[in-house]
Amino acid sequence: MPTMTPARAGEFYRQMYRIRAFEERAYELYMQALLIGAIHSYQGEEAIAVGVCGNLELEDYVLSTHRGHGHCLAKGLDSGSMLAEMLGKGTGVCHGKAGSMHLCDAGKGLLSCNGIVAAGLPLAVGVGLSIKQRGTEQVCVCFFGDGGINQGTFHESLNMASAWKLPILFVCENNQYALSTLSQSVTAVERLADRAAAYAMPGRTIDGMDVEAVDVTAGELIASVRRGDGPALLECVAYRFRGHSRGDPDFGPYRTREELNEWKDKDPLKVLAGNGVLSTEALREIEAEVDREMDDAVDYAKESPAPEPAAAFEDVRGA
Repeated sequence: MPTMTPARAGEFYRQMYRIRAFEERAYELYMQALLIGAIHSYQGEEAIAVGVCGNLELEDYVLSTHRGHGHCLAKGLDSGSMLAEMLGKGTGVCHGKAGSMHLCDAGKGLLSCNGIVAAGLPLAVGVGLSIKQRGTEQVCVCFFGDGGINQGTFHESLNMASAWKLPILFVCENNQYALSTLSQSVTAVERLADRAAAYAMPGRTIDGMDVEAVDVTAGELIASVRRGDGPALLECVAYRFRGHSRGDPDFGPYRTREELNEWKDKDPLKVLAGNGVLSTEALREIEAEVDREMDDAVDYAKESPAPEPAAAFEDVRGA
């Protein structure tokens, strides 16, 4: 029985479809050889970013990964400025210096995306310590993949965050594969969130393809973190529909077409659209509005000027 209001369901669908449409346009630009550097698609995992970030305030902080476009959009970044950045344009959110994997907008609380696996975890400890020392009611959300849970930084960061009772929600996006390595084949525990017990913090494992489940559970944990109860670990079990990056096929050699199709039956957009809260007409209206936004974003990115050569020396601090 659906529990969401039409307004809430509509906002969830809009945000998830926005991420899906953005990734499709980014891929088209990549195939046109217009994108600078690599691209890692978030398609299939939209419910995680939307469900988690929907519980955050503007002043709350997010640390992201190489697969960070969804987090950026869910935290409020502008799609046109993001695409312009990925095309290396001067109007990009980082003035053409960051590309796809290092997007950031401190004004929106998106501190950084990071191309190094699990590198955001120790940064989150620093952010959480800053919040605690300043005595604000902010929280920090740190996203990372299942490939990062076996890195030493995971253990060090969760241990310090718990010892100091820092206001951090660690979100593991378990999309089954660390590039081509099946997570279950290299991790001793079945539920990755069970590792939270070693650091005396709450650990929850949920269906990361269900935006309502993510919203409710993330909301509970974020409220606890914000109250000063200490950090928590949330594992969202999901699946990426595209390959690891655009140099990696969507299926084979390490996963089958059948496996991919089974997970696509659980598509978070399909799940929400099929719960009966929103009419077909409402869904199509949302999609049309978002498609127009993405058309404008692509035009803006393509038409934006390249950075001036002198801009290479801006935002650079000397030794």
